[in-house]
Amino acid sequence: MDEENLYHKVQEALRKLPENFNVLEEQIDVQLQMDYFGLSGQMKEEGGLDILQEKRELLYDPLFPEEEKKRILIALATSGSVEDFRWIEKYLKTPDAGLKEWAILAFQESRMLMQSSLLDEQQVFISTGLGGKGKSLRYFVVFLNKEGNSLTALQRNLLKDELKYALEQEEGELEDFQELIDFTTATVILPLKAPLKEIFSGIIDECNQYGNFLEDDMVITNVKKLNPAEILDILQQQRANPEE
Repeated sequence: MDEENLYHKVQEALRKLPENFNVLEEQIDVQLQMDYFGLSGQMKEEGGLDILQEKRELLYDPLFPEEEKKRILIALATSGSVEDFRWIEKYLKTPDAGLKEWAILAFQESRMLMQSSLLDEQQVFISTGLGGKGKSLRYFVVFLNKEGNSLTALQRNLLKDELKYALEQEEGELEDFQELIDFTTATVILPLKAPLKEIFSGIIDECNQYGNFLEDDMVITNVKKLNPAEILDILQQQRANPEE
């Protein structure tokens, strides 16, 4: 499946989302999220979660292994009870240094299960590496300069102004804007169902009316913020394989 078809399938899936979805607001590494839900699924298959739930006091034992605390947090999260939710909520105020993000995921899962029970309808939970805000997601965007060019002060200000304007039209916001030699990065918040490709392509088209200084290609991700070395690697690959 090529990128264009994948993009349209993702947009179609988003349009079909019910209104009662929940977005994980915190920025949590995707691999850690996969580890959490992988272990959660495994534990549900194995059973015995009620035994672990009875060991909730061990969360506050500094000598108890963190790996076992992870299992207790998952057991509490999957019970769907208000009491266990309050235990996770209390632990999250003073968690072990290495378990804060794990406890956040447990807290979110527990809250979602309770909402499903109270509202008598299935809740949808959406999580990405960069998190979100309300019903919106956070994205890291890289605008690429034309090869060999650095932006002038006028071009930089034009890009920032066009970006802010386009985001405002979609009820989004600009959180961060950074310019380096070959590219400019932005961290933005946009509603989940916003048409990303159209928004950012429109920004580039508008800017290029005043000097044609941006590449048509861009990088958009909600997995993590890329560091300069990662961006340069993408840039080198793109320029080495311009037709891909």
